[in-house]
Amino acid sequence: MALFGLLKDKQIDVIENTGLEKTKESVFKKLTRAVVGKSKVDDEVLDNLEEVLITSDLGVDTTVRIIKRIEARIQRDKYIGSQELNKVLKEEIIALLKENTANNTSMSDAVLPKADGRNPYVIMVVGVNGVGKTTTIGKLAHKYKQEGKTVLLGAADTFRAAAVEQLVVWAERVDVPIVKQGMGADPASVAYDTLCKAKAANADVVIIDTAGRLHTKINLMNELTKIKNVMKKVVPDAPHEVLLVLDGSTGQNAYEQAKQFTKATEVSALAITKLDGTAKGGVVIGISDQFKIPVKYIGVGEKIEDLKVFDRETFVNSLFD
Repeated sequence: MALFGLLKDKQIDVIENTGLEKTKESVFKKLTRAVVGKSKVDDEVLDNLEEVLITSDLGVDTTVRIIKRIEARIQRDKYIGSQELNKVLKEEIIALLKENTANNTSMSDAVLPKADGRNPYVIMVVGVNGVGKTTTIGKLAHKYKQEGKTVLLGAADTFRAAAVEQLVVWAERVDVPIVKQGMGADPASVAYDTLCKAKAANADVVIIDTAGRLHTKINLMNELTKIKNVMKKVVPDAPHEVLLVLDGSTGQNAYEQAKQFTKATEVSALAITKLDGTAKGGVVIGISDQFKIPVKYIGVGEKIEDLKVFDRETFVNSLFD
């Protein structure tokens, strides 16, 4: 605990209770093997480290950038002992993420959206089926409600009856109202009705669920654009946030989903779920770096409180300590 004395208690809780044990154990074992028998970080150690990072799902591009930063650090400092590798690795990854996500929100900003006082803060949630999108919306609604915000949900994934039903269950569970229509209804119409109701009720936050059908990318792009355009008729600067939900346990497949959705719409934030049951937590670092989009939340368990606000420094420390 002394290692993180300068971090807030809330952030320390993120380390100890995130359910990242599998990723941490995997990374630690690989790093130990990478430096065994070595007193300093040399070319062989760097080659081993490159393999560690790639197999930890940071991705090739991000791994190459990290290795180059460490090589520059070695050249500058002249000597880095193998025992210092964890410290150097943490520092360089954190620095990389800070550079690439300069507009990343702080913990408090992530939890407390900035509405203009007249209109609600509108979040459009996107992602393929099965990534934990509906669960994330429910947990997010709970988080905002705990902060004293009034929340309204919009069930605009009208192509699957189960999607609407699941969102209704979550709305009841966290005790927030929901706007829905019948299956097959126009998603943009649902979004429009939701924002109208939110304005009339003076709601603080609106969370709109959308369909995720990557096999029809053109239709998906058109649909998301239509939803955004219709929402602007009610709240001119909506949506204030487009949150892409990705399943961290899918590893490299999460990169492909991020690639497709960032082509389909302007994603402004990421939520990466299901990190508690996987050793692929490194995907958080790789996706944040490669797409230059801030990771705002990580899902680390089944409980309603297990959607954590992402803090890059705390996350990296928790993996490499």
